[in-house]
Amino acid sequence: MTRPPGPPHGPEQHGPEDHGAERHGPEQPRGRSGQEPPDDPVGPAAPDDPDGVRRTISPGGPDETGAPEDSGDVLSVAGAAEGRTSGGEGAVEGEPEGLIRFQDEAREESEEERKGRGRRGLIALVAGGSAVLVAAGLAGAFVLFKPFLSPEDFDGPGTVPVVVRIAPGASAGEIAETLVRAEVVASARSFVGVVERRGKENGLRPGHYRMRKRMAASMALDLLLSPQARIRKRVTLPEGLRAVQSVARLAKGSGLPAAEFGRLAAAPAGLGLPAYANGAVEGFLFPATYDVEPSTGARDLMRATVRRFKRAATRVDLEAGAGRLKLTPREVVIVASIAQAEGGRVADYPKIARVIYNRLASRAKLEMDSTVMYGLGKHGIVASHAEIKRDTPYNTYMHPGLPPGPICNPGEAALRAALSPAKGDWYWFVTVDPERRITKFTDKESEFVKFRAELNKRLGQH
Repeated sequence: MTRPPGPPHGPEQHGPEDHGAERHGPEQPRGRSGQEPPDDPVGPAAPDDPDGVRRTISPGGPDETGAPEDSGDVLSVAGAAEGRTSGGEGAVEGEPEGLIRFQDEAREESEEERKGRGRRGLIALVAGGSAVLVAAGLAGAFVLFKPFLSPEDFDGPGTVPVVVRIAPGASAGEIAETLVRAEVVASARSFVGVVERRGKENGLRPGHYRMRKRMAASMALDLLLSPQARIRKRVTLPEGLRAVQSVARLAKGSGLPAAEFGRLAAAPAGLGLPAYANGAVEGFLFPATYDVEPSTGARDLMRATVRRFKRAATRVDLEAGAGRLKLTPREVVIVASIAQAEGGRVADYPKIARVIYNRLASRAKLEMDSTVMYGLGKHGIVASHAEIKRDTPYNTYMHPGLPPGPICNPGEAALRAALSPAKGDWYWFVTVDPERRITKFTDKESEFVKFRAELNKRLGQH
């Protein structure tokens, strides 16, 4: 069986009219080239033949296709005569020319065909391997870059409670790492992304917070911004408290032992007091509101009050300002404490400071009731005649100059007043209405006597 003209070693090509059709009938003469004559004596396969192949079924008569009978063996159709021409390449040696080969007589594959098949297999292998490598690379890249494209995050409000401590000065990234270690959020990038999108980089505060594990990053941020989530107590020290009052308030507000605060006040070496405090806490426990965290101790809280004083001293430029007034920083704090204790309104502080400086300049005694009461361990701004006659280092009716130390813990406004006193010739002042904090100033002794009588009348004294 021969094939249509074409390359001697290429794959068999079938036209629509001869796909798989086996030809029967008398053998046609062949030319030198081994090609079949141009006319095909046999027509196309019958339409009822399922595979388009004419078959010889039985000897002794024509088959149902109308082809002449042939020998009784079943013929091999697919590729049996592929590439076979008379005397051409690929003919099996010793096989009579023009005979149809049977299926059990498959020829050997030529070396060139084997090489071609090997090349095609190699190309297919390389292509398949490349596809696997590309797919693996894409999968690896997705795993590698997925946290950057879509950071891992939990869903929902979380599960079990957990307490997280945010350190002072921690950045959003450092807070995120803390939350990841506590299993609050799934990834640092998810939390930082939420913080940046909502512009809360400067809204996060140090402290202890009640959080939950496996929270969505946005919900974790909500809790950190919520005052209700923060675990703390708050203690407020008002301006003008004495050290003993401040210590008692710190102990009560924090729930820490009062005795421990007392020991620290009596021996404050480790509190970080400035050198000009002369080893005493009075005047340097700065009035402010303090947060008490679960880990805060009495020493921590006392040190915090001293640090706040130092910050205020830096803001008002205490040391340089004292030098301009030809005073020591400690003396400025003493003046500020008297102004704080005597004055009822912030606007009066600079005037009280001016009265003090005017009396010091004239070498007169200060004659301040507030200092007398402090020396006696009493509270108030009005001393009786008997109290004025009692001698203590703080009795400025008896001793010239400033008292030996501050008489309370002044706030920043009083410190500024002591550094920047008002201008005036006032020499006396009287708080004529302590309840409404009304204070009157004068440079005339006769007016001072009247102001004093006004105060005594209000207090029911004669």
